[in-house]
Amino acid sequence: MSSNLSYQWTYARPPVARHKTSRAELSQIVIAFVVLTFDMFLLLIGFGLIYGDSLRTVVGSASIGIVLLALAAAFTGFLAHELAHKVVAQRLGFWAEFRLSPVGLVLSVFIAAAAGILLAAPGATLVGGMDYSERQGWGRTALAGPATNAGFSVLFYGAALATFSAGSFLSASLLFLAYINAWFGAFNLVPVGPLDGAKVLRWGVGRWAASFAVLAVLTGLSLAAVSYGTPFLFGR
Repeated sequence: MSSNLSYQWTYARPPVARHKTSRAELSQIVIAFVVLTFDMFLLLIGFGLIYGDSLRTVVGSASIGIVLLALAAAFTGFLAHELAHKVVAQRLGFWAEFRLSPVGLVLSVFIAAAAGILLAAPGATLVGGMDYSERQGWGRTALAGPATNAGFSVLFYGAALATFSAGSFLSASLLFLAYINAWFGAFNLVPVGPLDGAKVLRWGVGRWAASFAVLAVLTGLSLAAVSYGTPFLFGR
């Protein structure tokens, strides 16, 4: 299982030009991405690829395959999630940059290695200038990350359907990516503490319920597909 704790809070800094980044943000998000990739690598080689024999066949002894799969999972599950927060916040006219959490990164590696799960709080996309009362702005910014994960999950699942029908060994890896993204998005929509779900819920109960339901279904569907080794859970 994997999760990325992604959140935002008011940061005392005036809005600046849109779609800007800094060397500090670039270096920190690269570090977080590398560590999350390493976490994924540990999961894939360390806890027996518990998602099914078909996935084991794909990456079992091919280290390059494991690395590529770990990179893809970290890129779509974590990096794209955080960049989505940033892009939406900046389009709304606010300053937004990622900042890593050294403690969160160290803990993520320890948990991945010791427990065989990914429980990662690698950092946060900080947003400046947005007042706490601006529920729509916070809601839209928060929902952008899980929505991106949902899009990737659907895309990967669809690709898995196509490759499985063609007899390709890539189907198992694509199902894994579909699951990772669905789980990232669903976990972040839990409406507690600093998670994205708390801000989406403040924006609207219906919006939160609908988005959480979609990602929960995607998580269950993709996990079952990975476990059974086929995306055709209901027949062909």
